[in-house]
Amino acid sequence: MSVLLEQLSSLKIIPVIAIKNADDAVALGQALMDNGMPSAEITFRTPAAADAIRQLRAAFPNMTIGAGTVLTTAQVDQAIEAGVDFIVSPGLNPRIVQYCQARGVPIIPGVNNPSLVEQAMELGLHTLKFFPAETSGGLAMLKALSAVYPVTFMPTGGISPSNVKDYLAQGAVFACGGTWMVPAELIERREWDKIGSLARDAMAAL
Repeated sequence: MSVLLEQLSSLKIIPVIAIKNADDAVALGQALMDNGMPSAEITFRTPAAADAIRQLRAAFPNMTIGAGTVLTTAQVDQAIEAGVDFIVSPGLNPRIVQYCQARGVPIIPGVNNPSLVEQAMELGLHTLKFFPAETSGGLAMLKALSAVYPVTFMPTGGISPSNVKDYLAQGAVFACGGTWMVPAELIERREWDKIGSLARDAMAAL
């Protein structure tokens, strides 16, 4: 996890992507890579996720690729087989966490209150997703949690150009997950130049 944490910390922003057509993955990945964002969290919200990850991994061996919205052990298996670097889940499911640990793949589960942070720590985790960030109290909740617990967070959910720098300014935040630079409608319309521009602007703003 330490190597992955260093990678994510250097990236700062992880684009969270729901892709409907796996054949769009390489063009999308190229748009991100060319504009200073060599990372992607492909969510299992669509059936295309595993194949999209597989195509990204083949095309961009050095890209940092995560699988998001992972809810089942079958999805963990699919993600690992496709070549992911890490797993992200929206909540804290001990069974999924322990399955990932047994399979040797880092997992960053979602938490948004003290009890969940403590449960995660009990499972040996100190790198967590703060989700859904804005609707769970935003910066105020994040500051309260980080004042008490020796963990680091990746806030996701409601992160935007207007607040991302405020989140990243917190010592307990290693990166933020966001969708604003990869909106689903631009992916469906294959507007790679616009996505590239949004990615470039996001990185330049930091």
